[in-house]
Amino acid sequence: MPHVTIIIPVRYASTRFPGKPLAELWGKPLLQHVYERARKAQLADQVIVATDDDRIAAAARAFGADVALTRPDHPSGTDRVAEVAAGIVTDLVVNVQGDEPLIEPAVIDAALAPLVADSTIPMGTLCSPLESVEELANPNVVKVVLDRAGFALYFSRLPLPFARDHGPVTRYRHLGLYVYRREFLLSLAQLAPTPLEEAEKLEQLRVLEHGYRIKVVVVSHPSPGVDTPGDLERLRALPPKG
Repeated sequence: MPHVTIIIPVRYASTRFPGKPLAELWGKPLLQHVYERARKAQLADQVIVATDDDRIAAAARAFGADVALTRPDHPSGTDRVAEVAAGIVTDLVVNVQGDEPLIEPAVIDAALAPLVADSTIPMGTLCSPLESVEELANPNVVKVVLDRAGFALYFSRLPLPFARDHGPVTRYRHLGLYVYRREFLLSLAQLAPTPLEEAEKLEQLRVLEHGYRIKVVVVSHPSPGVDTPGDLERLRALPPKG
């Protein structure tokens, strides 16, 4: 079995929700919920919180997390994850977003399974069926188109694929969890941004534009993320989740 490391990239600054990782949810920091759920993934060997902020590092250590302090100038979470991956010994790296307190451990395992089974797959991610016309039209909901073997053909903010004759077609929402082979992640972080990536503002298009494959696992539905204080209030109104 390959050695698997989950890395949760976290920053304090946020345009829409400063200090979000430390916001209280059901008696714990939001980040703690993500960390504890990631720890329950059966295929994971370790979980690391990656941050450039001393407040987040202190809070994470207080609830028992391993913490890696990173540079403050990373343009993306992927770059932060790659910095940590460069300094550890592991086979597979999972990038779990720090704002999904209800992420299911089984979903992490589902994303890992194809790369565990097939050493030729360099990268994997998740998607779920789109649930509404509003999601299809929303440019903040990223869509992914799959080939018949479950690999990504394209990611877009547009409502793809277009059904000219309104025939039956399943459309998928991309979910922002990634699995990488460590060496592939380190190589990816060194590649320059590509034209489609810059046009759509989607990092994963860099992988496709350079000719690499991304395996996409379909799961039933996304876990609710927290982008704004309003999102957090909606979760607080629910019964506490274990």
